[in-house]
Amino acid sequence: MPASVARNEGPRDLVGTYRGRRCFVTGHTGFKGSWLCVVLHTLGAKVTGYSLDPPTTPSLFDRARIKHLLEDIRADVRDCQCLSKAIDRSSPEIVFHLAAQPIVRLSYELPRETFETNVGGTTNLLEAVRGCPSARAVVVITSDKCYENREWVHGYRETDRLGGDDPYSASKAAAEIVCGAYEHAFFGPAGVGLGTCRAGNVIGGGDWALDRIIPDAVRALEEGRPVPIRNPSSVRPWQHVLEPLYGYLLLGSKLVEDPSYSGAWNFGPLPESCRTVKELVECFLSAWGSGRWEDLSAEQGSSPREARSLLLAWDKAFHLLGWRPRWDFEEAVRRTGNWYRRLAGGAEAAQLCAEEIRAYLEPS
Repeated sequence: MPASVARNEGPRDLVGTYRGRRCFVTGHTGFKGSWLCVVLHTLGAKVTGYSLDPPTTPSLFDRARIKHLLEDIRADVRDCQCLSKAIDRSSPEIVFHLAAQPIVRLSYELPRETFETNVGGTTNLLEAVRGCPSARAVVVITSDKCYENREWVHGYRETDRLGGDDPYSASKAAAEIVCGAYEHAFFGPAGVGLGTCRAGNVIGGGDWALDRIIPDAVRALEEGRPVPIRNPSSVRPWQHVLEPLYGYLLLGSKLVEDPSYSGAWNFGPLPESCRTVKELVECFLSAWGSGRWEDLSAEQGSSPREARSLLLAWDKAFHLLGWRPRWDFEEAVRRTGNWYRRLAGGAEAAQLCAEEIRAYLEPS
């Protein structure tokens, strides 16, 4: 653990770390992976992406033409031989592992695939990097749901107990344990930094996944339907997608220089951004300019259980990385609503992303 408090760096300081740096991103065709690749390209990094085809149609990867920004490898993280060859060929210095089965409700339908991807895929990635002499830092993205959820009103800290009552949450907790074992047994002794990141529920333009609040809202609004809400009173730590991505990038830059930054890190929103699903949807409808929502909680029946409250404490990242959220709840939702509304009005997804990243990296 770093002994001193990090200075409060600004986002533009990352350019010095990433310009010309070889970066390898798994899950680069997904929502967060696509945004991360655009940011890395903006910072001047040389990016290789490794992923299955985009998980949705449409997708941010296709709409923003991200394929032209990087080397695009389509393969499965469960294929350890293919993954190892890709790592060897690209010789990355920094690796970001985002590939996952990311949907809680889908994990009930596909539990084995969820564990094979989220646990086995992470193990394959670490094995591949372990044999790569160029690697200096690995950033593995897990989830805030890796914690044993006790429905606390205060945020979970990195030292709190891991757990999971559903396949997705359990798979992310298991991935954290795998990373801890590799860091202590292999990466630490070799002088390679290995950090894991736990973020809140991200929102932002370009997400079209099923069973996520904002994409469900966009689909409903475009079809003239009320927005369906399963759990209106559930509290989540909502944050714009660029917030945790900045945390991942900042952690990567620290790990390259000092492996003692290895370990688990929370990147949550401001405390006042922990809001109910109802509040999120009503704020989004305001940003969209029209629409209404309907409560489907009475129709849940035997649907899979979802936690009502899960908050993150991020004071470790604040004191040791100099990271803190830049956009509050209202700003994050407003920007997300504007992104989708402008896209529907004919704006280019790539330009919308560029404007959002510029606003984040160069705040007025």
